[in-house]
Amino acid sequence: MTTVTSRAPVMPEVPARPPSRVATIVVSLVAGVALAVVWSAQLVDREIGMTVANSVLGTDARNTAIAGSVAGVVFAFVSGFAGTFTACNVAVFGALPAVTARSHERRARLRGIASALGWLSVGLLAVAVVYGFVSVLLGSALPQLSTARVGNDVPVRLLQSIVVFGVIGIAFVYLGLASLSVVPDPFAGRPRARLFTLGALIGGFLVGRPYPLFQKLLTYAADTHNPLYGSLALALQALGNILLMAVLAGLFSLFAGSRLGRWLSEPRRAAVLAGGALLLLGAFMVVYWDVRLPARFGYGWFPTMPWNG
Repeated sequence: MTTVTSRAPVMPEVPARPPSRVATIVVSLVAGVALAVVWSAQLVDREIGMTVANSVLGTDARNTAIAGSVAGVVFAFVSGFAGTFTACNVAVFGALPAVTARSHERRARLRGIASALGWLSVGLLAVAVVYGFVSVLLGSALPQLSTARVGNDVPVRLLQSIVVFGVIGIAFVYLGLASLSVVPDPFAGRPRARLFTLGALIGGFLVGRPYPLFQKLLTYAADTHNPLYGSLALALQALGNILLMAVLAGLFSLFAGSRLGRWLSEPRRAAVLAGGALLLLGAFMVVYWDVRLPARFGYGWFPTMPWNG
């Protein structure tokens, strides 16, 4: 007599669907606007940025004169790192999903992250080096170093910030939509070109940055009348800006092989994360610099939180 053992059919595992594109776009844009509303420049610029710079340098970073070229080089990197979370740099984290490797083997992940950071840095340094060189040549003729005011007492250097960060914010929004396949992706099949461009956009933050410690560095570099020194100083400032992002990318490699890491690395979900991050921070840049900042000088209206005076 033959005994037949019945077995329950094995159902294939159905991967969880990533969030819809519409939901991702709406949530990211709303979050970006909300971040622009609640953002406290006093907290991140003075309490966090200045505290970090003062602690690392062991002196009053804002009011102590830069004592020579070597001190200026150190100041460039430290002030860049200290400005990580300022409004003119926080959008650097929009590139974080793009530099996280998605291999399940740890060495391959580390190689992938090193390669991605390398291409990102090439784009970043290309802009930083050129702008540092040109800034020294222009000197006081550079709007970013101007003390003049126009209109409703608006500093000319802030006009440069409004234009530069607005353009970069729009570029971030477009790249975010491209990651979600909503608009044509100019970098489809060209990941290195995407990373280079993201790096160049991050390098562009230097072109509009009004952060006091950066203004001090740029003024010192211009006063040296040495364009090569200007290039070096801004290159180190830019590398300091992305240091924390690079560290976070490296830490991701430690758990990317875990269940959570594999879940985050699923291609469609990774695209959603990348697109959402770029949309959120792009929206923040546009709203903060092109709506909130002009409103501060009487051009339009923007809500003011109690902690922002």
